[in-house]
Amino acid sequence: MQSAFYAPRHFQPPRQPDKAHFDSQLPFSRNLKTHLKFPTFTNSLRAPLHFEPGEEEREVRKDSSPPGGPNSLVRLPVVVTRSSEVSRYVWDGTCLRLVSFGGVGGGGRAAAPFCLDDLGGGARRAARVCGAAVRDFFLPKQVSSNYVKYVKWKFLHRVFSSALQVLATQAMFRAIGIGYSRSLPSAAALNWVLKDGLGRLSRCIYTASLASAFDTNLKRVRFSTSVLFSLSVGLELLTPTFPQYFLLLASIANIAKQISLACYLATGSAVHRSFAIADNLGEVSAKAQIQSVCFDNVGLALAALLNMLFKNNQRLLAALLFAVYPIFTAIDLLGIYQGLKHVHLQTLTKGRLEIILNNWIDFGCVPLPAEVSNEEGIDIFNVKGKRVWPVRIGCLGTKVKIPELSMMTMRSISSKDYYFICLESYSRLNQSEKQNILVCLREGAATSDIIAGLLQACYVRKTLLKNRTFWDRSLDSYASDAISKEWFRVTEDSRERAKKDLPMVSEQISAAGWAVKNVLLSTEEQLRYSFVDD
Repeated sequence: MQSAFYAPRHFQPPRQPDKAHFDSQLPFSRNLKTHLKFPTFTNSLRAPLHFEPGEEEREVRKDSSPPGGPNSLVRLPVVVTRSSEVSRYVWDGTCLRLVSFGGVGGGGRAAAPFCLDDLGGGARRAARVCGAAVRDFFLPKQVSSNYVKYVKWKFLHRVFSSALQVLATQAMFRAIGIGYSRSLPSAAALNWVLKDGLGRLSRCIYTASLASAFDTNLKRVRFSTSVLFSLSVGLELLTPTFPQYFLLLASIANIAKQISLACYLATGSAVHRSFAIADNLGEVSAKAQIQSVCFDNVGLALAALLNMLFKNNQRLLAALLFAVYPIFTAIDLLGIYQGLKHVHLQTLTKGRLEIILNNWIDFGCVPLPAEVSNEEGIDIFNVKGKRVWPVRIGCLGTKVKIPELSMMTMRSISSKDYYFICLESYSRLNQSEKQNILVCLREGAATSDIIAGLLQACYVRKTLLKNRTFWDRSLDSYASDAISKEWFRVTEDSRERAKKDLPMVSEQISAAGWAVKNVLLSTEEQLRYSFVDD
């Protein structure tokens, strides 16, 4: 039960009535101990704080108002919020009551009193109670506004994914019965255990190799592994068609499933944290488990229904699975994709920080997590990393061509610098050589140094894009004194601007709701250099 205080905007304390008025309104005041009743309470549900008097209050007012005293009902400044309605304590002159007011949405119909002689009001109240109980069962109390949309798409994903898993498992059992009808049951059990062992081993290897990607590229990794999971279900559906290759198909499918499961478990806490606005991560995680169990049971019922409809014709059922598989898979992946679009992560990564800083440079403000999430998207094919003059965090590689300007930049750094900006060349398949803007971080660099370095790199890129033709031609040739002076002028100007804007940028990032304590970097982005003063 939560309580809230409600009072008018201009509150005036009630005047003290004289003795005659007091006696006329409250005749029992002369013998208070004999007339005052013990307070009685009535149940209610939650509603908005801005409400109109409901039927229950009007009934209380009508029953309790003596002749000539229609305003004897006293509203107390205590409102009780519970479930889906709001009730308020009132004093009717004889007892203390908890009166329920309008329903959810503000200005709606007033809550009818729950009594035996009013079946219509009782039915409405029972419906509100049941609806509130269902919401409380499935949804946490304090989450962000986009959580309900996420759960709707999750329902679609879990139902059809669960149905596909049931049908795939049934197909594998049928494949074992066909392929090993003349062999010992222990041989089939050995193959089953072997495929599970290979899958778990692959899961460990995958988790160890992509540990940092679960934070920096959460949506992309999660969706790509979901596609992998759907393909694994397709392989399991093929096992009855090729029973002699059961172990091979089942092992490959289980490896893909274990990889997808590892990603789901690794990213689940970050997804739940993005919705928990009151540090109620445990509650959000618990409700997520309840949702998964209930939604999976609906998918199980859907698969059972298909089996019941075609139980007399197994061949038709086997053929139907291949027709159902692409439809169910498409709906499953659609639910995952749309659900991830409603996940607004507040942690800072290099990609999100770059979007924030570019928006600051162009518009002078820091976007909210929801706005960055919409611009970031899932980016399955990493299209956003193929822009002109991309910014990278890390160290200069030895397998690429290092421009002469980078060497001159490294010679100019001092012991006071915790990062420096330089250029590096890179080439893709069937593409000409291009240039990167590289931010090299020093050991001991703080979060403010990372933000300052990336902000300076964004300023440098904006300057280079204004005169792109000149810089493309100059960097491909020998670095003359004029080009070197121009490069150092650009880097020095951008450093001064970044240093000037850093306090304001940091303040706005924190005010926008971002977690500014750390910047999550991938394994390559975590490489640092050490300064040696020879």
